[in-house]
Order: sequence, then C-alpha cells, then structure tokens
Amino acid sequence: MNHDNKQVTRVALVTGAARRIGASIATHLHQAGFNVVIHCHQSQSEAEQLAAKMNSTRKNSALVLVADLMIMSKAVELIANTMGWANRLDLLVNNASVFTKASLDETEWDRLFTTNVKAPFWLSHSAYPHLAAHQGSIINITDIHAKKTLKDYSSYCQSKAALAMQTTTLAREFAPKVRVNAVAPGATIWPELANQLSEAIQQKIIARTPLKQHGDPLFIAQAVLALVENPFITGQTLSVDGGQEVA
Repeated sequence: MNHDNKQVTRVALVTGAARRIGASIATHLHQAGFNVVIHCHQSQSEAEQLAAKMNSTRKNSALVLVADLMIMSKAVELIANTMGWANRLDLLVNNASVFTKASLDETEWDRLFTTNVKAPFWLSHSAYPHLAAHQGSIINITDIHAKKTLKDYSSYCQSKAALAMQTTTLAREFAPKVRVNAVAPGATIWPELANQLSEAIQQKIIARTPLKQHGDPLFIAQAVLALVENPFITGQTLSVDGGQEVA
C-alpha cells in the first residue's frame, strides 16, 4: 500500500469516544471519510453500538479498543493496537477526560491529572512516529475553563490549563512533521451525575452566553475537522463556546 496516495483512507484514534462529545467527533470524522478507532474504558456497550453503526455504512471502517489510560503501558498499547488494525495513523484526538469538583484527596488529584494531562502526553509521544509518516496531527480537547475559572472546580481547571500548555509545547517539538492544536468547548453537553446542574443554572449560563444558546457536540466535531484540514495551523486553541470566554 502506498501511504502517500491521496486515495488511501486516513485513520483517526479518538479517546473517550463512546459517548457525548467524543462520539460526535468520531462520527463526524467517519462521515468525512476517516476510518475510526473508538477508544473507551467503561462504556464498551455504547462504543460497540457506535462502531456497528459506522461499519454498517462502510465495512471494516471502525474498531473499538478498550484501555485504561491511567496506566502508561495501556496508553502505549492503544497506539500499537491501532497500528495493528490499520497500519497507519493520521489523527489522534485526546478527548478522554475526568471532570470532578476540587478535592484535597490525593487519589482524586492523581486520577484527574493522569487522565487529563499525562495520558494525552503518553499517547501523543507514542503516536508521533506514526503520525509523522503522513504529516498527521493531534487535537487535544481542552476547555474554556483552562483560562476562565470555574468555581469549585479549581483542580479540573488546572489540569485543562496544563493540557493547553502541552498543546503549545508539543506543537513546537513535533513541528514540522506533526501539527498539534486544541479545541476548547464551552457549555456543550450539561454535566452528569454529581456534577449535574439545575434547570435554573443552565438557563443562567445560556443567558450569560453572547450567542444565547447551548452548544452542540457537532460544533466541537466540526472545529476538530477544520483544524485537521488546515495544514498551516499549529499550537493554537480554538474556543467553541458561543462567546462564553469573552463574556
């Protein structure tokens, strides 16, 4: 196979892709012609359903890989297994994330920073030689709260700020063969479970958003693809937030 042939199907690995924003990114990339590796940890059933839907429209175009990104060897193995399936990698989307309230519990800090900062770093370095073979790219999913503080979530904000810095530092280190950018969502899908917001708070957030609407995961997916397709952008973070960051 000639990997430089423009007709060769590109391959994307999206972490945390079984649900929510990750699933939207994986779906949008698949619709754009990518073969997609859907990574998950605990949401294997949803991931398998998503892959089955993709494979029903284009045979053997999606694969589910389960990995615990808290463990460096598993992150490295995820890249190896992607290559074993596709024999190439054009795009890594570091979407898997932990969102929790601030805590003094050391275990929670480790879980937050390992998932949100260390894992993308491990994955990016492991993926680099494969991405470099095709002038590939990395997209990190950060958060507008990497710069705009969020009350009661200080440790989360710090982790996303670290990922934003990781984006710029790796963009410089990986150039010119691999581009590294980020997309920073605003209020796109309301938090779940312990982080759930009341209807009143949701409406208050929308009212404070300049575009006066709640986001859609598709908007994030479209931003990811836009950065992937522009070969002259690296080290940048694109906020997709309806204007929240500047409000």
